[in-house]
Amino acid sequence: MSNDLKLDLPSHLPFIDYERDFDFPVGDVFRAHKDPALLKQWLGPRGLHMEVEHYDFRTGGSYRYIHTDPAGTPYTFSGIFHTVRENESVIQTFEFGGYPDVVSIEFLTFQDLGEGRCRLVGHSVYPSIEARDGMAQSGMEGGMSEGYERLEELLAAQRVS
Repeated sequence: MSNDLKLDLPSHLPFIDYERDFDFPVGDVFRAHKDPALLKQWLGPRGLHMEVEHYDFRTGGSYRYIHTDPAGTPYTFSGIFHTVRENESVIQTFEFGGYPDVVSIEFLTFQDLGEGRCRLVGHSVYPSIEARDGMAQSGMEGGMSEGYERLEELLAAQRVS
């Protein structure tokens, strides 16, 4: 089954909307977002090393992680988990260290599609259209697509284990 990332940047609005289906139950996909040991195995594009400085996945918690490319260039990401509802949704802030002072708020919803499948729906709100466009032009779509492919591979390997 093809589960391509669908990305939408509505004109004249500082939003990025996306969705991605997974051939795994909500609980598995949610757990891969919740557990930092799993998260570091799939989040982001291939070829980057991920270090999790801290990851407190709960309402009121926070996170900070670093992706490092093969040349040793670090890319930091941080935020706060405002609301975490087990197997349902997450509301969090997101800040990329390469664009300091540009914080987005992200809404993630985990939808049960039945038959052991789920859909992840995301809505990211930026402080301006320029900030949104900067994020979109940073290679975000490719990184997200590769990350979600890696997530499917990780969950498939766990299913076999």
